[in-house]
Amino acid sequence: MQSNAAENPEFTALADAGKVLVLGAGPAGLTAAYALAKRGTRVLVLEAEEQVGGLAKTVIKDGYRFDLGGHRFFTKAKEVDELWHEVLDDEFLLRPRMSRIYWKQRFLDYPLRGPDVIRKLGPVELTRVLGSWLVAAARPGRQEDTFEQWVSNRFGKRLFNLFFKSYTEKVWGVPTSEIRAEWAAQRIKGLSFFSAAKASFIGNKNNNVKSLIDRFHYPRYGPGQMWDAMTREIEALGGEVRLRAPVEQLRVSDGRVTGVTVDGQVLESPHVISSLPLRTTVGMIDPPAPDEVRAAAQGLRYRDFLTVALILDGDDLFPDNWIYIHEPAVQVGRIQNYRSWSEWMVPDPDKACVGMEYFCFEGDELWTMSDDELVALATRELAALNLAEESTVRGGHVVRVPKAYPMYDAAYAERVGEIRGWLEGVPNLIQIGRNGLHRYNNSDHSSLTALRAVENLLDGAGHDIWAVNADSAYHEEDVADEQPYLDAPATPAMNKPLADVSGS
Repeated sequence: MQSNAAENPEFTALADAGKVLVLGAGPAGLTAAYALAKRGTRVLVLEAEEQVGGLAKTVIKDGYRFDLGGHRFFTKAKEVDELWHEVLDDEFLLRPRMSRIYWKQRFLDYPLRGPDVIRKLGPVELTRVLGSWLVAAARPGRQEDTFEQWVSNRFGKRLFNLFFKSYTEKVWGVPTSEIRAEWAAQRIKGLSFFSAAKASFIGNKNNNVKSLIDRFHYPRYGPGQMWDAMTREIEALGGEVRLRAPVEQLRVSDGRVTGVTVDGQVLESPHVISSLPLRTTVGMIDPPAPDEVRAAAQGLRYRDFLTVALILDGDDLFPDNWIYIHEPAVQVGRIQNYRSWSEWMVPDPDKACVGMEYFCFEGDELWTMSDDELVALATRELAALNLAEESTVRGGHVVRVPKAYPMYDAAYAERVGEIRGWLEGVPNLIQIGRNGLHRYNNSDHSSLTALRAVENLLDGAGHDIWAVNADSAYHEEDVADEQPYLDAPATPAMNKPLADVSGS
C-alpha cells in the first residue's frame, strides 16, 4: 500500500491520472473511497501515517490493543449502520454500556439514578440545584453566545458550576466563556434539566433519550478493525490505499485542483476529496490562497490529546467502559478500561489495562513530556484516585494524537465561513470529515459526510456537506430521520450527569 514513486515515478504518475484522490485514511476518507470503489470509480487514498483509521485506529503494543478515545458504534443513520455491518458483520460484538463520573472523591452512576443522586449529592445540594434551575427557567430568552451561557440557561448556574465548568475547561484548556454555544447546541440539543431528571428517576424507555443508550456495537479487536477491513474491501474492488504518503502540495489553476504532490511527484486527478484538517489543506494550496483565507486558516485552533495505557497486575480496576474524572486535583480527564470494550483487547487474563486520557495542546508541558514521565504521572494519578496501587503497574505506552478536536472559539465560525467561501470557487476540491470541515463530528457523522460527497460527485445530488450534523441536532431525542448518533470517543466535556456527549 506504499507509494512506489521511487521505482518509476513517471509511470506511477501516469497510472494514477484519472483516479479520484482521497486525502486521509480515517473514517471519512475510507468511507468515501469505499463508496466510490463500489460504484466502479477508480480511487487512490493517500495517508501520511503508517496505519489507517485516524483517531479511530486501534494501536497495538506488546499484544495489548488501545482504543484512542473509546468508540461506541451506535447510529441512527440507517445507511451508515448498514455500511458498518456490510464491512464487519460477524466481528461486531454487542456490548453493555457502563460509565460513571468521579466527582468529589465519589462515583456517580451514569446514566443518573435518582436514589444514587440523592445519596451522593444530599438534600441540601439538590435543593440548591433545583432552585438554580427554577431561576434559569423563569428567565427564558437570555443571551447565549457562549457555552457557559447556553448550559446555564438550560440547567441553572449551580449545576453548571458543579458539573460542567471545571471539567469542560480541563478538556478544552480555555475558559468556558471562550467556547461557543454552537458546540453545546450540537452536542446536547433536546436534553433539558427536566428530561434528564425524569430519565434518572423513571428510566429511559425505548432509549428516547439517546445519550442514555444501554448497549452498543463494538469490533472484536477495537475500532481499527473496521477501517482495516474497509481498506481490504477497497483494494478488492480495485482501489488503492497508500500509507506513508503525506500530501505536500495542492496545485490549483483556473479555479480547479490540477494535481496533488506526493513524494515529489504530481498526481493528476479530476476530483480530490480531502479529510485533512482545514488549516492544513489551505496551507498546501499552490499558488497560495488569498491572504484573508490563509489568515483564517491559521487562526483555526485544535485541541490535542494523548493516551497513557497502563498495564497492571490483577483484575480489572472497574467494570465501566470508561470513567469521567471531574477531580481538579489530577490532570487526567477520562480513564478507559479496555477489557470492558472487548476481552480481545487485553491478551493476558492476569493483567488489567487502562487508558489514562489527557487533553492538551501540541507543544505544551504535557505534550512534550517524555513517555517515561507520562507513564509515571499516570501511575501517580491512578493511585491518587484510589483506583490502584502504584506497585501494581507493570509498564505503559503513550500515544499522542494531534488535532484531535476542532475548537469552537469566538472566531471559528467567521474563519470557517471565509475558507468555505473560497473553497466554493474550487469545485473539484471537496472537504469531508471532522477536521476537513472543522466540525465536531463523530465517526458516523464523518462517514455520512463522505457518503453525501460521493452522491454529489457521481449523482449531482447537491447535498450541503457542511450542514451534516450542523442543525444543532445530535443524539438526545429519538426522532425519525434525525442526524445520526455515534457515542464515540472524542471529548467528554459534556459527559456530565445530565448528558452523555462523548464523541471521537
